[in-house]
Amino acid sequence: MAAAAAELGLDLAVDVRGLLDMTRVVAHGVERPAAPLTAFLVGYAAAANGGGAEAVAEATAKATALAERWAAEADGAAGQ
Repeated sequence: MAAAAAELGLDLAVDVRGLLDMTRVVAHGVERPAAPLTAFLVGYAAAANGGGAEAVAEATAKATALAERWAAEADGAAGQ
């Protein structure tokens, strides 16, 4: 992460564990290919909202919550 950030000219320390947890929830709760696409959207949303670690954390939390809701709805539908 640090090497990629440096290569891209970014000086941003983010919660890597939080990002990985979000992609895990999306991959397992929604669909595997959705994980990298959601990570892209999280970065895009963070940049659109001023950037920085706080914006990344906020976007990550929102994406995680959405994926968890979808997974819970799918589990509920499967149990009916």
